[in-house]
Amino acid sequence: MITYSNKEQQLQGRFFKYVKIDTQSDPSSKTCPSTLKQKDLGKVLVAELLAMGVEDAHLDDFGYVYGTIPSNTEKNVPVICFCSHMDTSPDCSGENVKPIIHKNYNGEDLVLPDDHSIILKLSEHKDLKDQIGNDIITASGTTLLGADNKAGLAEIMEAAAFLIQNPEIKHGAIKILFTPDEEIGRGVDKADLKKLGADFAYTIDGETLGSIEDETFSADGVKLTINGVSAHPGFAKGKMESAIKILADILSALPKDRLTPEATSGKEGFVHPVSFHGQAEQAEAQFIIRDFEDELLKAHEATLENVVKEVMKSYPNSSYEFKVTAQYRNMKKVLDQYPQIMANGIEAIKRAGLISKKQSIRGGTDGSRLSFMGLPCPNIFAGEHAFHGKQEWVSVQDMEKAVQTIVNIASIWEENA
Repeated sequence: MITYSNKEQQLQGRFFKYVKIDTQSDPSSKTCPSTLKQKDLGKVLVAELLAMGVEDAHLDDFGYVYGTIPSNTEKNVPVICFCSHMDTSPDCSGENVKPIIHKNYNGEDLVLPDDHSIILKLSEHKDLKDQIGNDIITASGTTLLGADNKAGLAEIMEAAAFLIQNPEIKHGAIKILFTPDEEIGRGVDKADLKKLGADFAYTIDGETLGSIEDETFSADGVKLTINGVSAHPGFAKGKMESAIKILADILSALPKDRLTPEATSGKEGFVHPVSFHGQAEQAEAQFIIRDFEDELLKAHEATLENVVKEVMKSYPNSSYEFKVTAQYRNMKKVLDQYPQIMANGIEAIKRAGLISKKQSIRGGTDGSRLSFMGLPCPNIFAGEHAFHGKQEWVSVQDMEKAVQTIVNIASIWEENA
């Protein structure tokens, strides 16, 4: 086995280039990609893939990047895809990101230079204790970093270059897929799996070094619309039933010590309001419903609707609409049917000199939906931490291990064919 080396610091060079390109997605947009600037990064990635010898690399009209590293073995090996997303979260600015390397981290607080109130403390970021002596990358304090998921992009790109430069590492056909709009739940809406032509896949979008995840939340969305009774406020006595106040009563009546993100962990699900707007006549709230068990999603939705019904008793002239939309499902149901995917991923992590950590995600990845679209797809660590905020960080050494893991996965599938 050939061990990946980052002596020329190409990995962090790629990463720095990618995070400086603003790719924030927009949930209010109806287009695909939701923001055209995501294609700016897509064009850069395609140019780099073509330069390294990925002859079919291209960016499609929807903002997806596809590419193939041809097989270099006579064995009949399953076609493996590596996937990461190009967009960054709408929760925090990704414009004018200034990445900084803090070399040889010693456990002290990292005060970010452009906003001294943004401080990475060992007491608050527990995984930093495993980074003593490593090189930590952050943004400057005014933006997110974009390690979610540009660390994954850089790692896949670096692994692709390494495999092409080292043909003695035998592998089957390797497919590359970079998606837009993952952060707003649309990451595979327009993915062409027939064109991709992969049998199995791995998203490179996880957190802690050595982690591999085969289980996600199942997810629904709920749109709650309240139809109130509007009246002139000067003459509203006995007439007005404000939809805004009705919604406020509903939100206030939801459980506070359970079934909410602030009070849950592990395998506990939740009901979470994510937006609220309206007027006296009509108001609307959007909720996300999460649990690892599909049946419990329905129970949580029933809890929410029962709260709505109880509150509505005080507003006899008003009405409500309760619309549930399925978002994604726990990928474990699919992955359990293909145990070799996880087994090969775990072995690849071990060969990188790491202890593998099989985990569940209190969230979702592109792999959640890809698995149910016919492309079974667990999630591998990329090293990203504290994502969606100004304290986001990643270590160079963790990224190097992710590159080695990707290379190992390609090799192991060929060995076992």
